[in-house]
Amino acid sequence: MKKVVAPYRAIFPTPAALVTSIDETGKPNVATAGEAFMISLRPLIVAVGFRFATYTNKLINTTREFVVNLPTEEILEAVDYCGSVSGREIDKFKATGLTPLPAKYVRPPIIKECPVNIECKVRDIIHFDYMDRDVFAGDTPAIHIDEEILSEDGLPDLTRFTTIAFASNRYYRVKDFLEHTRFTIKNKT
Repeated sequence: MKKVVAPYRAIFPTPAALVTSIDETGKPNVATAGEAFMISLRPLIVAVGFRFATYTNKLINTTREFVVNLPTEEILEAVDYCGSVSGREIDKFKATGLTPLPAKYVRPPIIKECPVNIECKVRDIIHFDYMDRDVFAGDTPAIHIDEEILSEDGLPDLTRFTTIAFASNRYYRVKDFLEHTRFTIKNKT
């Protein structure tokens, strides 16, 4: 039997991401996002959303650049911490020991400890007054991937690292491979 429940993050799991941004003076910030998602593959457009009141929202609105960094379970404490405090008062890189590295095309840094880093230049900002948040949709001029996690086809192999998913206010490990896409069609021919 099914039960009707109160509203919650009903689309799950989503990747937990560390989003880096930068202020006008060059000071970097890092914030945890419970939702980072693709809007389009061609062109590749990645989006994140932040409430109006957040420091990250202010920085991305000002500079129109951000980086989506996909963390592993090894830095779960840093992921949780970066989503629990504001970069207005705290240098989260210093507080967590995360290492900022220069990006190739945007000013916000990539995070060394994250095996996947997606540089984004804001294409559109979707302003949701009724939700008190902006969604930032960004073109992706560069994707950095640690070579040791790449499979033979040049794509990340999730069995080679433990990425983090977010669902129901909990973090989960994502690791097990099930099957390639379109396997049902391939097996019938």
